[in-house]
Amino acid sequence: MNWSWDFVAQITPALMQGLLVTVEITLLSSVAALVIGLFFAVAKMSSIGFVRRLTILMTEGIRRTPLLVQLYFLFYVLPDLGILLSPFIAGVIGLGLHYATYTSEVYRAGIINVPVGQWEAARACNLTQRQTWTEIILPQAIPPMIPPLGNYVIAMFKETPILSAITVMDLMGEALAQANFSYRYLEPITLVAAGFLIVSLCSAAIIKLLEHHLKLRAA
Repeated sequence: MNWSWDFVAQITPALMQGLLVTVEITLLSSVAALVIGLFFAVAKMSSIGFVRRLTILMTEGIRRTPLLVQLYFLFYVLPDLGILLSPFIAGVIGLGLHYATYTSEVYRAGIINVPVGQWEAARACNLTQRQTWTEIILPQAIPPMIPPLGNYVIAMFKETPILSAITVMDLMGEALAQANFSYRYLEPITLVAAGFLIVSLCSAAIIKLLEHHLKLRAA
């Protein structure tokens, strides 16, 4: 099969629309993963034994099962229980929850690395738990976490093709639709690979610049 630039021009608008959906899902899932991951990290360090054990059980259960199975559960099983999610929403929830279990470990490592003296100083100043976390601990813990958290965002972006399994018309979904309709796979799949490579490289470069900026500020 020869490469056809005419076919490339024909399918490019659909693939660009799919890329836009992919970026939207990545951004929304990233926000969910970062917020829920922080909640998981704090809960796993809670002094309340029940909360700590329940959170560990939940996060381990999510992390130890395949993302594809979780997506199928959200999209195909929940409707049997009366909960109907669109492919887009199911994809955002699935990716966000799955990667929240990984970002929680990044948060936990960063929080543990905050010197014990900071906690003691907060108690000596009679700060509340909320003030200790928001004004003392997290401002010190989060900056070193940004590079690994950024890498997880890139990983989520590269994971989005799996969402085509629940009929999400992202970049991969659009490419498969075009390929199945025309019986030409060379151009769509090649363009998908190129698109993911370009966006991933640009994202990695931005993370490197951000990491360099943080190091300069800390110096």
